[in-house]
Amino acid sequence: MDRLTSAARLMIVSDLDHTMVDHHDAENLSLLRFNALWEANYRDNSLLVFSTGRSPTLYKELRKEKPMLTPDITIMSVGTEITYGNSMVPDDGWEAFLNNKWDRKIVTEETSKFPELTLQSETEQRPHKVSFYVQKDKAQDIMKTLSKRFEERGLDVKIIYSGGMDLDILPQGAGKGQALAYLLKKLKSEGKLPNNTLACGDSGNDAELFSIPDVYGVMVANAQEELLQWHAANAKNNPKVIHATERCAAGIIQAIGHFNLGPSTSPRDVMDLSDCKMENFVPAYEVVKFYLFFEKWRRGEIEHSEHYLSNLKAVCRPSGTFVHPSGVEKSLQECVTLFGTCHGDKQGKQFRIWVDQVLPVQVGSDSWLVSFKKWELSGEDRRCCITTVLLSSKNKTVADGLTWTHVHQTWLNGAAASDSTTWFF
Repeated sequence: MDRLTSAARLMIVSDLDHTMVDHHDAENLSLLRFNALWEANYRDNSLLVFSTGRSPTLYKELRKEKPMLTPDITIMSVGTEITYGNSMVPDDGWEAFLNNKWDRKIVTEETSKFPELTLQSETEQRPHKVSFYVQKDKAQDIMKTLSKRFEERGLDVKIIYSGGMDLDILPQGAGKGQALAYLLKKLKSEGKLPNNTLACGDSGNDAELFSIPDVYGVMVANAQEELLQWHAANAKNNPKVIHATERCAAGIIQAIGHFNLGPSTSPRDVMDLSDCKMENFVPAYEVVKFYLFFEKWRRGEIEHSEHYLSNLKAVCRPSGTFVHPSGVEKSLQECVTLFGTCHGDKQGKQFRIWVDQVLPVQVGSDSWLVSFKKWELSGEDRRCCITTVLLSSKNKTVADGLTWTHVHQTWLNGAAASDSTTWFF
């Protein structure tokens, strides 16, 4: 949160499984569409928050499996853990708050008396969360009985049933909604309360998110019955909460447009990126647009034409340089020539490119330094490099776009390509 010096333009707080991430979408298209929209239009002045029932272990596994962006804030273990930034620094204040009237040992003792409860894996048992699987037809009766027993033993706990099988026991003050309320209060105390907040979810443990005052909410099209029932009983007449007609991340994009929270057309949905009409220079959009063109070129989704190659040469300064992640320095014009030879080399294959944490800094009246991570997925092979680009608007109109004057890349630790010759730009 320290990255922003003022209030975020928009804060998106999204569940992951079946909300931001569509496990039925093998190509991850809706997620990639959201990625492009966020990095092109929001990353620089907004906050991305992932709120998941997953433990840190399972959360990190998901990040290795899916083309996910890096959030500014991560809420894990059904709202019992809050961390910040790339290093995932824990919020000590939140941990101290949750210790009130919580005794994990008593929770374990009481739940052991129910053979219908099956403990989830060890990774899902956290300091302020005890998690089980339970059959749907047994859940409500067990929850009622457990609530009474905990009360008798002086515990103030919350029992959440979601996904038709997951039963989580947390401190009363925990949960996704309470974690969001805590964050908003913290941001307000710092004078950084977001201009707008959008909560996104699909299951029962997301219901609390939609109960926070002054927060917009979207239940994605594939929302589970338990969440729809909650909405019908509690928020049916709330115009700030909608049930999207689009699945997962596509539903989040739909909600951004529905509530007029900002741009809602993903660059991935623009057929001809060269026709994009911008009102002023937007370095982040230029970076996203460039790498989307690169992906389409290699997938053979656009024609091999001199028109495209000449446009690419026009945005690369003749004297510009490219430092390959292997350390080899080339001219940008040489890179464009090599680029022309790889047209369609990934046609018919699972090949995607996305950029993450695109952060521009204006370093002169007509120049920007943009840093980001550039990812490539080719089949099962994922590669990433940390990239810095110098862009210039000197002698250019907004219609011309920015000039790429220097590109420098280094491999992200553990994500280097085994064959550097196939890595362009």
